[in-house]
Amino acid sequence: MKHTLSVLTENVPGVLSRVAGLFTRRGFNIDSLAVSPTEDAERSRMTITIDASRHPIEQVTKQLDKLINVIKVRDLDPENMVSRELMLLKVRADSRARSEVVQLVEIFEAKIVDVTADTLTIQLTGESDVLVQFEALMRPFGLIELVKTGVVALGRGASPT
Repeated sequence: MKHTLSVLTENVPGVLSRVAGLFTRRGFNIDSLAVSPTEDAERSRMTITIDASRHPIEQVTKQLDKLINVIKVRDLDPENMVSRELMLLKVRADSRARSEVVQLVEIFEAKIVDVTADTLTIQLTGESDVLVQFEALMRPFGLIELVKTGVVALGRGASPT
């Protein structure tokens, strides 16, 4: 079962290393990790996506809560959160395939951010499953490069920091 953890920390060097080390010691694989400053420059938010089907998530959240510099840990409810991921991909798009690729870009409300004679670089923001679906549709054209940011998420409505 996938879990999305929102970890509010002090914005100081070494916090990411300590958090990642905790997951390593517990045998958890991090599927996605995104870190950025928050509205308060003294705090950072880590959004961590993990598969907790083999280990209880409560154990990890309690251990995270004990780490120095960790302010708050929330296991976000999938039904009560907004999540997005950014993907950039470069796909072959010669003159024969270009119109079909452009149609798919429009359907998915993606954006073409770079054009060459033989390639298109496309930006897509959305939920992870939408990105996976778009990637699968682009593969037959010849996927050259792909990069994703990792999931970022916030709880819906007024939520405590």
